[in-house]
Formats: sequence, structure tokens, C-alpha cells
Amino acid sequence: MAEILSALRSLMASHSPPLHALIVPSEDYHQSEYVSDRDKRREFVSGFTGSAGLALITKDEARLWTDGRYFLQAMQQLSDQWQLMRIGEDPSVDSWISDNLPREAAIGVDPWCVSVDTAQRWERAFAKNQQKLIQTSSNLVDEVWKNQPPAETNPVIVHPLEFAGRSVAEKLKDMREKLAIERARGIIITALDEVAWLYNIRGSDVSYCPVVHAFAIVTLNSAFLYVDKRKVSSKVSSSIQENGIEVREYGAVSSDVALLASNQLDKDTGLSSGRNDVCETGTCEAEENNNDLIWVDPASCCYALFSKLDAKKMLLQQSPLALAKALKNPVELDGLRNAHIRDGAAVVQYLVWLDKQMQEIYGASGYFLEGKGASKKRSRETMKLTEVTASDKLEGFRATKEHFRGLSFPTISSVGPNAAVIHYSPQPETCAELDPDSIYLFDSGAQYLDGTTDITRTVHFGKPSEHEKACYTSVLKGHIALGNARFPNGTNGHALDILARIPLWRYGLDYRHGTGHGIGSYLNVHEGPHLISFRPQARNVPLQASMTVTDEPGYYADGNFGIRLENVLVIKEADTEFNFGDKGYLSFEHITWAPYQIKLIDLNLLTPEEIEWLNTYHSKCREILAPSMDKNELDWLEKATEPVSA
Repeated sequence: MAEILSALRSLMASHSPPLHALIVPSEDYHQSEYVSDRDKRREFVSGFTGSAGLALITKDEARLWTDGRYFLQAMQQLSDQWQLMRIGEDPSVDSWISDNLPREAAIGVDPWCVSVDTAQRWERAFAKNQQKLIQTSSNLVDEVWKNQPPAETNPVIVHPLEFAGRSVAEKLKDMREKLAIERARGIIITALDEVAWLYNIRGSDVSYCPVVHAFAIVTLNSAFLYVDKRKVSSKVSSSIQENGIEVREYGAVSSDVALLASNQLDKDTGLSSGRNDVCETGTCEAEENNNDLIWVDPASCCYALFSKLDAKKMLLQQSPLALAKALKNPVELDGLRNAHIRDGAAVVQYLVWLDKQMQEIYGASGYFLEGKGASKKRSRETMKLTEVTASDKLEGFRATKEHFRGLSFPTISSVGPNAAVIHYSPQPETCAELDPDSIYLFDSGAQYLDGTTDITRTVHFGKPSEHEKACYTSVLKGHIALGNARFPNGTNGHALDILARIPLWRYGLDYRHGTGHGIGSYLNVHEGPHLISFRPQARNVPLQASMTVTDEPGYYADGNFGIRLENVLVIKEADTEFNFGDKGYLSFEHITWAPYQIKLIDLNLLTPEEIEWLNTYHSKCREILAPSMDKNELDWLEKATEPVSA
């Protein structure tokens, strides 16, 4: 690590102009949350493996900013050459630079790896002390990364209409109508999941996310896909071109954005087939002369492409695809429901297997009975159960299910103190052995052709403490309260977040993460633009019918245990008795099916309504999952979902 910092500082000193600091973001050229191995530059320089964070290297310091999900993990992974900066508690990176680096300092960043929003925010902060954000002409980390993995060249696949639910032609027609309304003549699409969704393509360039490294440009007349052509078979190429989309090399996006800025792009191609007869009314032709703006999403477009455009002729606002993608069509919703049934079956099969193993190997009292482990000694080293071998078994159960294409994120399989690390990622060399006397939390999900899943359950195979039960019950009460909410149209996720926290707040407890995120349709497991969170951005987009969102409160006792419960919900219209203000009201539908462990619930803390909800949910679990179970699994499930009373 010291050699990497030394090599970077040498490049910073020889840069023109010399750099006082170098910012290394987590993101790739598309501002992705999860990136390919080649793009893990911040991980390479810092050793911190979390999905969110930012590294700052100065002449004599190295600091890493990350959020509350990763405080514990960063403390464990950072060497003593690095200082952890806690987002929300310590000064932000731009404030710290403005206050601690000299006047007129030069701060370098690769403009491909930073969004317009972020770069402009930094520039405003730096201007106070005449400091400057310098766009480096190459990525300095790449220059010192000797064994940087090669770029992925995985094939592009067409996502069939039977799963997508809407054709590319329909999506392009909608897109062009939005361009015309906003008086824009083109849009640059940089977010990988938006490119994949618009063109009904998928790939495997990023682990756990079925996306392709690609950009798109759509104008009133044309459509372009910028991708490494080695990934596109002749069959796939024909399918893409049938929709009036021209396939160009990935690197050509830079020069084409410049052509778009000077209104030369359509003329350069001679293409008009991309219109696909979506402007048959003549609106597009009539308005083309008035439409002179280029639409750019400042949250996902990189500064490098933005810098090629005329600032006076730009529409800087959220991509119209963010909301369009979040509003699932009926085919996508049916697919998600079906995927979650198969996924729930895999989770129950895993719990049945794990319950048996914990009893046989460790002498645990098991999923149903309370009792200390019998201190049973393992007879053979080969029988050892670890966080990793257990999660591999869970993946194995999922892999047997129809349409399975892989996991949707690295499984969080965590025992005892590790469960308090919110985004813990077990490694084979260092992971813990399962313990019959400790809580076990597993947060996992899969990619299926018809939907993406994400579920968390927390279990104990021995005798949980009264405190653990009280904490689990508080988390469950918050989970139930949010899932049962009814709210008027126009309500955002910031307003609802408190519902999941109130039962914890009663005890002076809380958690350092949001409560819910959207989920993709065979796309990214974290999907916007909406979320349920205390963070200000949760105010930006109201929750709407046919969106998906997770419901995942938790509690984490550092160094001791962690609890989280997570289901995926679909937002739907609520059948309310009244309709005050003619707003229309919304509610949630659970589509995740797996039992909550009764042994961890203090039933005396539940209201009669909560007990009724729990019994109803468990009854549905039995009914929905029974056809996927063998007799042994069904017997276990029936026992796990027996009605309870206080």
C-alpha cells in the first residue's frame, strides 16, 4: 500500500500543473454503484472493499470517506497510513479540502469517474480559496496499477419481450415524446441499467449486475449504442439494428457527444430510420428547429462528456428513464412475483438444511427449541460450517431454480459480531465458523431472467438473550409498521422512513442505513430514483403505484450481534374507505416469502394487530411455497409458520 501511495504522489508532483491532492472515487465511467474488477481503483489504492467511498491522497496524507454501512469494515481494512472520515459525522471531502489545503491548490480527478453534480459541487467549494479542480488527461491510478484486470468482453444478450414486457420501439417512442416536451433534440444516457432497460439488452460486465459497459445517445431521429463491438454477435447486432439503433465502438461516444453538441451527429450518419415512425404526427419535424437542448442527467453523466457540451444549450435534469424503469409494467411485476416465490423456496430449503446441520454438527437446540449448545465436538474437520460454506450452500439451492442467472450481490452471511458489520462480506480465509450460541444474519438475493431478489432473515439456533429478542421484536415491529402503511399519492420515502424506526427509538436504538431501495427487473439490486430513507434525496421522488421497494430496518450492537429483516414490496393503489382531497391512496404488497423466527420474537411486545399480521403472512408463506417443497421441507415450513398468540 505504501508503494502505491508513493508512486501516485510522484505522478501528482510531475503532473502539469502539479497536484496538491488526488481524488479517487469508487465509481466507473457510468457512475455505477457496483463496478467491474478493472474499475475498482479506490479499492486498489486503499484496501477498503466496500461499494461506497472516496479516497483522497495529498502530499502527506491519505483519507477515506464512507457511509455508516461501512464504518466498522473500513476500520478493519484500512492500514495505518489511512484515516477514516465518517460521512455525516466528519467534514465532507470538499469542505475538508477547502479548509485544509493551501490557497490556489490544484486537486486532480479523472473526469470520467465523477458526475456533473459532484464535480460542480466541488468546484463551488474550492472556489472559496481559489482552489481548482483539475481534470487529469489519464487516470493516474491506472498508470501505477501494474496488474490491472483487463476490460470485460462478455457477450451482449437480447432481453426477450416475454420478460421485458415492453418493446424497444415503444420505449424509444416514449423517450422521443419526452424530448419534444422538454425542447431537447437529444439525450446522453450513461447509467448502465438505463441503457440496458431502454434497448432491452443485458450482459455480465459487472459482477452481480446483468449490465453491459455501454453508452447511448438518442435524438429525435436516431439512436446509438456505444459498446465494444467484440461483445455483439451478428445475431444480436441485427436485432439491435432492427430497432433503428446504430452500434458504434465504446470509445466513439466522446467524439459523438462533440458532434451532437454542434448538431452534426444525425447529419454525420445519414440515419433517419431510428425514428421508427414514432413522429407520425409530424410533431418532431415541426419542432426540430425549436428543440436545441441536449438532455444530461447530472447525477449519472460523467464530467468528461459534459465538458464537451455547450452549457447554454443543456437540459440538466434527471433522466426520464430513471422513473420509467422504476414503474414496472404488468409483465415485469408478474415476473418479480414469480421470481420471489422460487427464491423464497430456496431460502426455506436452506433454513431446513442449516437447522439440521447446526443440530448434527454442533449439538444446537435448533431453529425451534431454545437451549444452549450441547458443546458437541465436531468429529471431523471436514464438517466445519463457516459463513462462506453456508452461503455457498444457499447459492446452490438458488441455482436449481428456473431462470437463475447468478446472485444479485455478494451474500452477507454473518455470525455474531460480524452481523453488526452492516455490509459484511465474508472471505474464505478469515470468515467465522457458525456458532449455535450466536445470532446468524444472512442478506442475499439472486438474478433471475424474470426478476431480481433481495431478502434478509436473522436466526438463532440456540438460546437467544432477552435483549436479542427485544431488539429482534423491535425491528420486526418497524418492518410490519412500514409494510402496513397507507399513504396519499405524492408521499415520498423520507416521510415514511420514521415508521420503521419508531419501535427502536422507544428504547433509544436506531440504525445507520436507509430503510428501503427500489429493485430492478433482472437489473440492479439497488434501483432509484425513489428510496425510503432519512437521507434528503429520499424527498426527491414520490412513491408511486407499480414501483418496488424494500422494507429493511435493522439494529446493530457493535462487537456483539446484528439484526435485519428485509422483504421486497410492490406499491399498489389502496382500497380506502374515503379519498380525502381526491389524491388517491397507496399501500404495499409483500412479494417476499420466508418465515420470521418465532423463537426470536417476544410475543408480549406485539399488539394483537401485529400478531394477526404475522399469522396471516405465515399462512400465505405456507400456501405459496408448499408446491415447491418436499415432505420434509413442508413439515419444517408448517412448524415454522404455526399460528402464535401472546
